[in-house]
Amino acid sequence: MSRIGKKPIEIPGNVTVSIDGKNITVKGPLGENRLALLDGVIVKHEEKNLNVFIEDENNKQQRAYHGLFRTLINNMVVGVSNGFIKELEIVGVGYRALQQGKDIQFQLGYSHTILFPAPEGITLEVTEATKFKVKGFNKELVGQVAANIRKLRAPEPYKGKGIRYKNENVRKKAGKTGKK
Repeated sequence: MSRIGKKPIEIPGNVTVSIDGKNITVKGPLGENRLALLDGVIVKHEEKNLNVFIEDENNKQQRAYHGLFRTLINNMVVGVSNGFIKELEIVGVGYRALQQGKDIQFQLGYSHTILFPAPEGITLEVTEATKFKVKGFNKELVGQVAANIRKLRAPEPYKGKGIRYKNENVRKKAGKTGKK
């Protein structure tokens, strides 16, 4: 039995959970998330907790789903109550980000500026010219948007210039050595 799957999910007071057959809807102050359960996964709502069970302990696929669905549902509950934040920073001379309404405009050493539109449910916030945050209630979407922004100018291995996650360690290569 999954150690993670056995843990109950605590539901804060400002979050409501509704289970309709194989669909779970979690509503909170920041938004609403939905999840469709796969066959063999059972979710029971008991007072202020949610518990995830599987039908057949001997089925390898269902055992794999046990911890996965518990984590997905927990991320939904945490997301609609607290939200998720990914912090990114820009390294490089002349590289910067500018807030343009809900969107961010990047100057990343190309001959043109790049306007990155904020998807629905995501808030982009520039804190400094070289630092910004991606906020939202859906953990998967926050991570994907942060990865898409990082992809605009990934850190290069020689000088480390580009967009990176906060506290990301970029391994640098040694440059060419001159002829002696």
